[in-house]
Amino acid sequence: MPLVRIDVAQDTPAETIKAISDVIYEAMIQTANVPANDRFQIINRHASDELVYPAEGYLGIQYSPRIVFIQVTWNSGRSVDVKRAFYQAVASGIHERTGVPMEDVWISLVEVNREDWSFGQGDMQYVPKA
Repeated sequence: MPLVRIDVAQDTPAETIKAISDVIYEAMIQTANVPANDRFQIINRHASDELVYPAEGYLGIQYSPRIVFIQVTWNSGRSVDVKRAFYQAVASGIHERTGVPMEDVWISLVEVNREDWSFGQGDMQYVPKA
């Protein structure tokens, strides 16, 4: 049920984008109980002036032009511990596979209800039929 949006710099190599995509999917399965084959991702490349972040840093974290913005929309109800494990798995996995600094892995979760999804055919697959 997650929908993942990944935003990266225009010059990010294809193999780096694939690794980022794979890490996020694997982390969702391993930490957040996401079913296999539930992989829906939108990847956008941006010119340098289209990825805006504080040059002076934020909350003691310094960012670079390699910043990766990740937004995950998924069902509500996961615990803080699950979310923390997900963040850690994604940041460390991306760093290990691509060399992108963990500081440059920026993640936002958007939680929605089960009835907020349609996977096609104009149906609400996660809601019992009336």
